[in-house]
Amino acid sequence: MNKLIQFGENVEGYNIPVLNEREIRASAGILFLATFISLMLIIFKNNFLPIKYVITIFVTDFIIRVFINPKFSPTLIIGRLIVGNQVPEYVGAQQKRFAWIFGIVLSATMFILMVVVNSYSPITGVICLICLVFLFFESAFGICLGCKFYSMFYKEKTQYCPGEVCDVKSKQDIQKTSKVQLLIVLVFIGFVFLTAFLFNDYFSKKPYDLFGIFASAQSK
Repeated sequence: MNKLIQFGENVEGYNIPVLNEREIRASAGILFLATFISLMLIIFKNNFLPIKYVITIFVTDFIIRVFINPKFSPTLIIGRLIVGNQVPEYVGAQQKRFAWIFGIVLSATMFILMVVVNSYSPITGVICLICLVFLFFESAFGICLGCKFYSMFYKEKTQYCPGEVCDVKSKQDIQKTSKVQLLIVLVFIGFVFLTAFLFNDYFSKKPYDLFGIFASAQSK
């Protein structure tokens, strides 16, 4: 029973339970995509049905992760299947648990308001955006925003963070950003705004059907 209900895996060479960051990022990407598509359906189609399913799946998945065992989380299992051929990147389980408890609070609040009460408000909108930001940072950058708050509540030093960001170390040359590179970013941002200013009217024109395929289909 102890092996069935536990948090994290015992891996040789690590003195605390750990998790595979690669499958966590894959899982976050799956949940982000589902949440983002559901949000777009609300905005453009006023369709709230998909988000109710996503919220139910979200809160159920996180409850399994935190209170039973992450290895039985459906989205983490799917993530494991997707990145199964990649070398694992082990991260400390404890800070992930803290972040996922925060995820349970957010998703449970959404579940009560949108599924049980069947309502929407600025509260649900803000929570949805927060979840999207957290999931995006996890999947795209490997940054666990929820883990950042772990040290505020626990005195012990965080171990085995993604990318070893917990360890104080100097950046390698390939990681350093020069002033020229920063200038390129600023120039690129200026280029985007200038393009929007000069070509907005042209870009706003609706494209025409090059081969007339869709026009002929609509006329039938």
